[in-house]
Amino acid sequence: MADLSRITDQIDVIAAVGVDAGIFDHVDGDRIMLTKADGGLRKGRHDCMSGALVAGVEGDKVRRSANADVAATCKEQA
Repeated sequence: MADLSRITDQIDVIAAVGVDAGIFDHVDGDRIMLTKADGGLRKGRHDCMSGALVAGVEGDKVRRSANADVAATCKEQA
């Protein structure tokens, strides 16, 4: 797992295939929380992913080692 302390506020999270996966909000234990959704069924809730899926932190981007079908296993129940 990458060093999660290197992730700073509001940097982009990029999926394994190179597409935008969201914006980092904060670390919660071993989970990466993305900014809250502003619409749809997820409105007002964080999406999250396991910190184990962070492949690395490169400048202003967090690279994820998995695509959405694997990474979207964690949903906040706000």
